[in-house]
Amino acid sequence: MSNVKRAAIVAGGIATAAAAVVVAGAAIAAARASARSAKLTLEATFDHQVTGITVTPDGRRFANFPRWTEDAPMSVAELLPSGKLKAYPDEEWNAWRNSKAARMSVDKHFACVQSVVADAHGALWVVDAAAPGNEKILPGGPKLVRIDLATNQVSKVIAFDEKVALQGTYLNDLRVSPDGRTGYITDSGSRGAIIVVDLEAGTAFRALDGHPSTQPERDVQVTTDGKPLVRPDGRGPMFASDGLALSNDGATLYYQALTGKTLYAVPTAKLNPGTSPSEVGAAVKKLGTTTVADGLWMSKDGTLYLTSPTDNAVKRWNGTELETVVEDDRLRWPDTMSEGPDGTLFVTASHIQDTAWFKPSAPIAVKTALFSFKPA
Repeated sequence: MSNVKRAAIVAGGIATAAAAVVVAGAAIAAARASARSAKLTLEATFDHQVTGITVTPDGRRFANFPRWTEDAPMSVAELLPSGKLKAYPDEEWNAWRNSKAARMSVDKHFACVQSVVADAHGALWVVDAAAPGNEKILPGGPKLVRIDLATNQVSKVIAFDEKVALQGTYLNDLRVSPDGRTGYITDSGSRGAIIVVDLEAGTAFRALDGHPSTQPERDVQVTTDGKPLVRPDGRGPMFASDGLALSNDGATLYYQALTGKTLYAVPTAKLNPGTSPSEVGAAVKKLGTTTVADGLWMSKDGTLYLTSPTDNAVKRWNGTELETVVEDDRLRWPDTMSEGPDGTLFVTASHIQDTAWFKPSAPIAVKTALFSFKPA
């Protein structure tokens, strides 16, 4: 056999092997993508915009529906085992309508609920941003409502005055300390901050108010479906501190601006009225670069999860970078997460990119969903 022919055979073998590697690699990638998608389970679908989900220690599930592009018929609901929604705690607290705003008391009704969180002490906490359309705050409306899960009755209303909920504030997510005494709420509005609430005394103050870590990152552009997400007038999402998570011992608060890709942490011991703003700011740590994220969740096993609207995914922070846990085209704008008693994670798909804000031809009420998955 000539050297030329032998070389040709060898070259052909190498090419065939290389092609086999490419095909095998593609197959492995497809299998991994399929496996990620297969992990996601549809729990419920909704006819209206959903954002928050929370699961109680005994497995009850609650969701909320803010008034963004529609006058939602229900603000807070329990998702029953049958799949039906039941107004919670009752019809009256959910009776607010934009069309009746001039005739209803905003302090005793849900006006624009952004999140719901069940604590470990028998309470469901409801964050009412009271800013329908994500616009101006209704005077006297911003509040944190405690509902006793044993009696299904409102047991406390903590109202936020104009020193805490500024005009332009949008109360977003909430985390409750393990002892049930302190709440932390992100302000994702025009001036980002962490609002610290004494849940027993009913008082609150703004921490990291205007600090760089709670502000939108001006060089970050939110993208979905492979292109920048913008309104018809050219505006893109510009949201400050949004998702947050609390370490299981309550010592560290993690947070990030939605319009941002930087994960921060601050010791909760610094978040008290007696600590100067400069001292609190100096205690903030930049943990690393992530992705545009809406919701954060600290699992019972100490894993920090982030939702990723850009690629319809949920990721986990391994200490230095993100790892994809589940990715599925059905997860259009993964929003809020919660954990069930058995470690199952629940996540809402709020379809923000499909709303009339960004698609003028979209219906006023957008269909949304709730999914679950069990992390590997």
